[in-house]
Amino acid sequence: MSRPTIAGVARAAGVSVASVSRVLNGLPATEEMTERVRRAVAELGYVPDARARSLKVGRTFQLTLAVADVGNPVYVTMMRAVEEVVSAAGYRLVVTTTGPDVVDEVALVQGMARGYADGLLISPIRVDEDLVKAIRACEVPVVVAGSVPSKAGVDTVRANSPKGMLLAVDHLTYCGRRRIAFLNGPADTVPGAARAKGFAEALRAHDLEPIAVAEAADFTFAAGRRVSGDVLRAKPNAVICANDLLAVGLMHELAAAGLDVPNDVAVVGMDDSELAEQSFPPLTSVNLGSAERGRRAAELLLARIDDNDRTPRRIVVQPSLSIRRSTP
Repeated sequence: MSRPTIAGVARAAGVSVASVSRVLNGLPATEEMTERVRRAVAELGYVPDARARSLKVGRTFQLTLAVADVGNPVYVTMMRAVEEVVSAAGYRLVVTTTGPDVVDEVALVQGMARGYADGLLISPIRVDEDLVKAIRACEVPVVVAGSVPSKAGVDTVRANSPKGMLLAVDHLTYCGRRRIAFLNGPADTVPGAARAKGFAEALRAHDLEPIAVAEAADFTFAAGRRVSGDVLRAKPNAVICANDLLAVGLMHELAAAGLDVPNDVAVVGMDDSELAEQSFPPLTSVNLGSAERGRRAAELLLARIDDNDRTPRRIVVQPSLSIRRSTP
């Protein structure tokens, strides 16, 4: 039995080959045309020849998403949102991990010259001048989910961490908690620096001083457990953590010390990942819009691929607070 062809799909759908190509490539088409083509594709079992397609249009129809740690729940949420947008436009998403070192981020951006993807969406955890230069010189369109200097000349989508911190401090002070400590990840990272700055500003807004500020080696559960003692020695009645993994690590140490959450110590995380609902007690957490950031960044990347001369956009996604049982 011969393999179904695009011409066969066109005949079955009663449309032109060009119309079939538009639908399969995610280009604008009427709802009726799209439905007819998709029905014909399903009936015939047509599978596009990716290699021929790439040679013909000069594209791979693959996009790369690069994050520091694919095991972090916040990146999983972002990845799902990105994949939903790009797959609807006919692209396959390739996910890769950069790790915590900016040298590896730079190598990944420079490696895009090999031509295995049509665009890059990167969420850098550290940024330096070499990374900015690599982004500017990249041979494919780049969108940053995070913060880079405007001189990088790329579209960016970032969270508003300072406002998220203020939401957390507002909530804790409303609950009567004023001995507030902060458990951060590495302060030389993009999220660590933004959240440390936001925490200091939020406390000043309430005329408070931090009871303790501790810095974990990374943004993981294990790192949160290891550094929790530095926080607990200050006897806080509330702790804000730079992400949910650190917060759950802290709650494990609180339980081991015989302290009750939230009666003895209230705990607030950041990211509002799936982990926040799965922890015990369920974790109050600042939602920094990881899914929305992923969607917006993916849309910007697709637009950039279609028109690389567009003026770069810098989008800020606003936070919200999801209140659960880890706070009074």
